[in-house]
Amino acid sequence: MNALQLSDSDFRALAARLTGLAAGYLATLTRRRTFPEVSGQASVNAFSEALPEKGLGPAALDALAAVLELSRPPSPRFFGYVLGSGEPVAALADLLASVLNQNVTAWRSAPAAVTLERQVVEALAAALDCRGYHGSFCGGGSMANLMALAMAREARLPANASGARPGVVYASSEVHMSIPKAMALLGLGRENLRLIPADACLRMSPAHLREAIAADHAAGRVPLAVVATSGTVNTGSIDPLAEIATLCREHGLWMHVDGAYGALAALAVPERFAGLNAADSVSLDPHKWLYQPLDCGMLLFKDAQAARVAFSYTGDYAKSLAEDPLEAFAFFDESLELSRRFRALKLWLSLRYHGLDAFRRAIRADLHHAQLLAQQVAASARLELSAPVALSAVCFRYLSGEGHAPDGDRLNAAILRRVIERGRVYLSNASLGGRFVLRACFVNHRTTEEDVAQIVPEVLEAADEVLAAR
Repeated sequence: MNALQLSDSDFRALAARLTGLAAGYLATLTRRRTFPEVSGQASVNAFSEALPEKGLGPAALDALAAVLELSRPPSPRFFGYVLGSGEPVAALADLLASVLNQNVTAWRSAPAAVTLERQVVEALAAALDCRGYHGSFCGGGSMANLMALAMAREARLPANASGARPGVVYASSEVHMSIPKAMALLGLGRENLRLIPADACLRMSPAHLREAIAADHAAGRVPLAVVATSGTVNTGSIDPLAEIATLCREHGLWMHVDGAYGALAALAVPERFAGLNAADSVSLDPHKWLYQPLDCGMLLFKDAQAARVAFSYTGDYAKSLAEDPLEAFAFFDESLELSRRFRALKLWLSLRYHGLDAFRRAIRADLHHAQLLAQQVAASARLELSAPVALSAVCFRYLSGEGHAPDGDRLNAAILRRVIERGRVYLSNASLGGRFVLRACFVNHRTTEEDVAQIVPEVLEAADEVLAAR
């Protein structure tokens, strides 16, 4: 037997042990701390043992206990960042995807995986009222946004042959950090990203966008694209998509919607996303609001030929000899990636198991939980809401009673640190108008109203402890 080959009985025993560990872990989530009691050095020490020259066999799995104990658990009281909760059916599908080990690059390499991915993309696009869109899975919103702007560049200012030329991209002042990164990587330059002021609800202002486009035209610059955000990372605000689409059509600009956080909520509340299907491209993150295990991003686009213009460059060794269009299909002609894992399997199986309606109900529950927390914050004399609650992100502050803003910022930062140290709920933070705010984001299928009810008391108790220690 090959040195790395496992017998059938050995594989079954290992798989049973691993699934047992996973099931036991999931069963303890409600009583686990939301962040482990561990320091950076302690985590280094826990995994400092040298890799063995001779294999340990089944004893190798003994060290997984430390991995479980020192991991940040997908708790029902985790409200940090915009991170989905890891739906278990999808997690099991990930194991099978790794066993199959398909390179989802072209049909001839992975016929089932390629066909399934194309069908899932088509079905999810239709469910979002983006019928007829094409697309592919990718690592996450950052990769999707990069590919979308590459497509925009090639559609409006072709650069693949002779290099990038200056072109202006417009986005809200609340835009995600992946957009400036993409501008730099594509050779467009961060200085050519125009940040358009947001209104009182932290949405891009169409009036200011129109003015900025006109100013760039008058200065001899070339407007290229608009990035509208459908769920800003700080507050979940949704830019006015329909109005932005009208401006893009007037000026011949590519319209990309960064929907990595929020656009999948259109499954549950489509009325909030009017104009989404006017976009040339849309980024999505099923590992956020479809609760999938990481990684599971997606890019949708209207015109497959635009993707091929941007990404198709195939060496002779990779060209297909098939004449049938289905059998000749290759994702590498429409994507930046060549080697690609079977990401679609987990979403497909998860959707088949639970049904779309179950996901719609889970999203609506998250939206309800956000409104519930907003009401509880508003009812507290010691807290204040810092922004409207557009989707499922709630930003708020502890009222310090101190007039000097930096002191209030330091106090709120100390309260957040103490909340995380206490380990009962997990919050993150944001900066709004230059002020430090506490932030709870609900994209968690495990959360209940009882979990939500713990947030305000935890913040207030943490504040009391911080103030007592001063």
